[in-house]
Parts: sequence; C-alpha cells; structure tokens
Amino acid sequence: MKDTSTSVDRDKEGSSSGSGSHIWVMRRVMQVTMFLAGLAVLWMFLYNTASPFGIFPAFSHSINAQSSKQANYDPKLESVLRDASMKDKTVIITTLNDAWAEPGSMFDLFLESLQLGNGTQWLSNHLVVITWDQKTLARCLVVHKHCYQVETKGGNYTGEVFYMTPNYLHMMWRRTEFLGSILEMGYNFVFTDTDIMWLRDPFKQFYKDTDFQIACDSFNGNSSDLNNFPNGGFKYVQSNNRTIWFYKFWFDSRNFYPGLNEQDVLNNIKMHPLISKMKLKIRFLSTSYFGGFCQPAEDFNKVSTMHANCCVGIENKVNDLKILLEDWKKYMALSEIEKKESHPSWSVPQLCSITEAIEVGF
Repeated sequence: MKDTSTSVDRDKEGSSSGSGSHIWVMRRVMQVTMFLAGLAVLWMFLYNTASPFGIFPAFSHSINAQSSKQANYDPKLESVLRDASMKDKTVIITTLNDAWAEPGSMFDLFLESLQLGNGTQWLSNHLVVITWDQKTLARCLVVHKHCYQVETKGGNYTGEVFYMTPNYLHMMWRRTEFLGSILEMGYNFVFTDTDIMWLRDPFKQFYKDTDFQIACDSFNGNSSDLNNFPNGGFKYVQSNNRTIWFYKFWFDSRNFYPGLNEQDVLNNIKMHPLISKMKLKIRFLSTSYFGGFCQPAEDFNKVSTMHANCCVGIENKVNDLKILLEDWKKYMALSEIEKKESHPSWSVPQLCSITEAIEVGF
C-alpha cells in the first residue's frame, strides 16, 4: 500500500509539473507575441511620423474630378481660360505682380521674347496672365487681352517679393493651389515664370504621354530619373484625375514641411510610394532645350527657353535678360547657313551672380 501511495503521489507531482511547464511556455509565448505586437505598433507610429502622408485619410488616394470642378468654378476665370485655350484645352499661364509689371521690367521682356522667338508669336494668343492685385491687372489689360486677378487669400504681393520670406512662401503656395484649380476645371497648362524668355515653341520638345513634366536647374541626362532637382518655374501639366490628385497631395504636404517652398516640398515627395501607386508619369526637361543661368542651353539652334534662375534681384534679372535678348537678335539676323555653321554663345550671366544665388539658398 505504501509503495502504491508513493507511486500515485509521484504521478500527481509529474502531472502538476508538466502542467506548470505548459503554462509557463504559454505565458512566454504570449509575452513574446505582445512584445512583437508592440514593436509593430511602434514601427507604424514612427513610419507615419517620418512619412507625412502615412496618416493621410483614405480619400487622398482618389479625387472626384467633377465635384472638384464644381467646388472651384469661377465663371470669370472660365471665360478667360476658354477664350485663351488651344483646341485641346491647353493654356499658357504666368503670374505677375506690380513690381514685375512696371514698364520696361520683366513682363515687357517676357512679351518681347514671344515676339522675337522662332515660331513663338502665335503662343501669345494662348497666354493667360494671372495678376495678384488690381493695379497689375489694369497694367496687364493695356498690353494683353487675357488677364485675370486671383484672390490672394491674405497675401500682399504688390512689391518685390524676396526669396524664402514668409510673403514669398505664401505666394508660392497660393500659386500651387490656384494651378490645381485650373486642372480641376479641365484645362492643361504650361506654367512659366515671367523671367523665362521663350525663344522657340516648347511644345515640340515636350514628352508624349506624360502627366507632369518640369524643368530643372541642372539636368543629369535622364528625363525619368527622379533624382533630378525640379524647378517649379516651368512645367507642362495634363488635366486628369492623376494630376488633380497630385496637386492636392502636393499642396496638402506643405503642412508637413513648414518653412519650405513648393519646389523643395516637391523634391521631398516626388519619390513617395503613393505617387507611383497613382501611376503619375513624371519627366524632367533637358536644359539643352530648357536652359537657364544655372545651366545654359548652349546650342542656339536647339534652345526653347532661357530662365533667369540662379539670380537674385529684379534689376539684375532685367539687366541680364536684356543682354540675352540682344544675343538672340544677333542670332536671328544670321542666314540659315550662318546659323548652322556659327557657334554663338551667351553673354550672360553678368549681374546675375550664381555664387550669390547659392549663398542665399537658390
């Protein structure tokens, strides 16, 4: 009896020990599982914090173009766009404030370039000038027929707006928002800064089947390489659901990059996975055709536009752009044979100092 009792007690101890081991293992499994789950939650939080659009609501993935158009519809703007548009509903847009609209200043040079350019005269008929104030609108209407004053939403852009000041940032983001509304109204656009001289018809150099194509200060030779740094002063955008979504996405992202202009924010978001998910086709324009003072288009027989970028100050820009147009006049006066055989070069930049532009953050 004693042996039997001892045997039974041992069996109970074994059973109790086995059950305890099982419970201990289960507890460890649960602890590890909870630890891993915690890590996953922490990773998601950190990802959303680092990636500004990770916490965007689901509706940011798609846009109802029709409802957007109705929300932003302005009959006056619609009338101006309709009168200026090409057959495919494409318009050329530039923005203008009082400082750049002064007689003999930037706006006059811009219009002159369209008259001096090779095959660019017809493009003036499709140019819409967006003004920031009433005085500039009045000045615009004296020399051009398609002008529209946009609501500034609190900004004051009448004088010279200096690079990266709060007023400058407000103007750049208001411009981005406005251009998005043009897309919502169903119009394609070429946006151009007024300090860009149009020397040839750029439409011949634009890429086909591309949603968004933009100039760059320095081109690396590959138009599809997102490592090119965009220059927001010149871009060609098709109106479709992808670009309408993209402009909203771009504009909303300013909240996650405070203190940056629209160009720098674009550079930060251009590789975001949502953009590839939306299948937005982005291309960068070669400086061989769309040059500037940062990286000139050296071949006069190819150049389409020249931008007074890498330059600080209206007076400096105006001075050097006048010289640039004189260079162009001399080229245009050559015979066709001379144009092919000669190798003219730009006399600029002069007052526009690339070193100074780099120092102030261009």
